[in-house]
Amino acid sequence: MNKNEQAIQLMKEQKYEEAAQLFNDIIEADPEDPVGYINFGNLLLHINDTERAERFYRRAIELDSQAATAFYGLGNLYYEKQDFSKAQQNFLKAIEIGLEEADVFYLLGMTFFHQEEYKLAIPYLMRASELEPDNTELLFQYGMSLAQSEHIKDAKPVFQNVLELEQDHSDAHYNLGVIALYEEDLEGALNHFNRALEIQPEHLLAKNAKDQIMEVWNNSGK
Repeated sequence: MNKNEQAIQLMKEQKYEEAAQLFNDIIEADPEDPVGYINFGNLLLHINDTERAERFYRRAIELDSQAATAFYGLGNLYYEKQDFSKAQQNFLKAIEIGLEEADVFYLLGMTFFHQEEYKLAIPYLMRASELEPDNTELLFQYGMSLAQSEHIKDAKPVFQNVLELEQDHSDAHYNLGVIALYEEDLEGALNHFNRALEIQPEHLLAKNAKDQIMEVWNNSGK
């Protein structure tokens, strides 16, 4: 295990001061290597020292303009600050350089999602779910971007896929219930809303939707 690997392991063990000292030693030993700056930036971002983290990422980029993980780190930093425009720029740059990981596509998609630009989010969230097909969070958000873009027929199998991987996903049940309403399948919708409430009794959206269905049925004499 080299020093970078040792320092990363210390981070995982939440021994941040020891990790910081080791990263500092790595940088002092080879100040022209961007990897040390990137890893130190990751540590600083992890402990919410965003100002210093940004300086370390930018120093790494000065040393290597093709340091994709430095751009990814900056993207994360701006994402945490909810500066989605700057986050997009950096995630896109990381992908352009060649970073091909689910997280960068997911976070890029979510920058658009948080700005309600759902159609723009779709291709990135789709790519993230392709790279990690068993990740229910990526799949669910991909389904949400489709649903919010009114691609209801495309969203349905995605939410169903989420349930195949995680049968107790209350929000997937809720959204399938909403889709069932669009399809005028009140009974199917009610089943999904009931299931969502079994999993998460405080699911207010599912409760409200169920109440509306029951009101319709009561008024129709069912």
